[in-house]
Amino acid sequence: MPNSSHTPALIWAGFISLALAMGIGRFAFTPLLPIMQKDIGLGLAQGGWLASANYLGYFAGALTAAFLPWSASTLLRVGLLLVALTTALMGWTSTWSTWIAWRSIAGVASAWVLVATASLCLARLTAAGTPHKAGWVFAGVGGGIAFAGLLCMAADLRGVSSSHTWLKLGGWTAIGLLATYPLWKIPTNAPSASTVLARGNDHNHFRLILCYGLFGFGYILPATFLPAQARILLNDEAIFGLAWPVFGLAAAVSTLICGLLLKRFSLRFLWLLSQLLMAVGVVIPAVLPSLGSIIIAAVCVGGTFMVITMLGMQQAHNSGGTRARVLIANLTAAFALGQLAGPVMFSLANKHLGATLDGSLYIACAALLLSCLLLLKPFPEQAPAQ
Repeated sequence: MPNSSHTPALIWAGFISLALAMGIGRFAFTPLLPIMQKDIGLGLAQGGWLASANYLGYFAGALTAAFLPWSASTLLRVGLLLVALTTALMGWTSTWSTWIAWRSIAGVASAWVLVATASLCLARLTAAGTPHKAGWVFAGVGGGIAFAGLLCMAADLRGVSSSHTWLKLGGWTAIGLLATYPLWKIPTNAPSASTVLARGNDHNHFRLILCYGLFGFGYILPATFLPAQARILLNDEAIFGLAWPVFGLAAAVSTLICGLLLKRFSLRFLWLLSQLLMAVGVVIPAVLPSLGSIIIAAVCVGGTFMVITMLGMQQAHNSGGTRARVLIANLTAAFALGQLAGPVMFSLANKHLGATLDGSLYIACAALLLSCLLLLKPFPEQAPAQ
């Protein structure tokens, strides 16, 4: 059993790792987009392609994370280094084609870091008898979102250009990389590409993967279109500048609360409850369109998406046994695929069938409820890797 005195350092390293990879590598583009539109005239279509490039990179990173011939600690170091480099290059270069490349690579690297951090931290926290402290690790995503959002808000108010803001974020990522040192020293073997998950659990693993993929599909539709509905009702730049940091703080606090609740309730119960809350929040603006319903939806979605992410990673760790990293990577890939499929499906339905934004929210709610049905049956667990 690992020395419990090392647990705080492990948690801090995991927190910083996810803050950098997800808060900056994945989500910093969201608060930076309005600044890029303002100072360089970036179009919405171009911004959409940059976001899609990151999504595709994230999917590719999740697919490759389980089979690269590297240990999890090496995967983490390489991933964070690439996040720092590509973030800085977004400010160093000025052509849209190169930005596509940097956002794609950042997506790949972010997925690598998420899989590696989850594999390393969940295994050590479980072995130390403190799996509930995973909430502190996954709070890093919300913390990173809040940090990037506040930095971008300050840059916008002070008139700092988007290129300089990208460079600052890249510099902070490079500095933060050093704080993840406790995760560098954990020896873990890379999984062999020829090894497969235990056949006796294939059905249950597929059910878990499908459940998490439906979550990704259901989550991304409101995450994509709720801001558009909000702008119809309220067009205040100051409020929207604060919205992203608040969203991040809500996500961080939610994982901490969930960590405490795990002492009293089962993982599957909390996952099911969180997903039901998200489903309710998703459909409320379609049923009762108003600013109040959109605020409720934002709280329900923002307050549960990282909880479900954390619980899904923990279930994969518990069910995957010695192949936990493979299962965690598969869940991440399923989420990424659902995240890609959601907006594409809506765009096609909107173009050819005249589907509305409200229709997209009903579809998202249905996907989340279907995922809830898959959660009704327990998942078998295996002895975790030490």
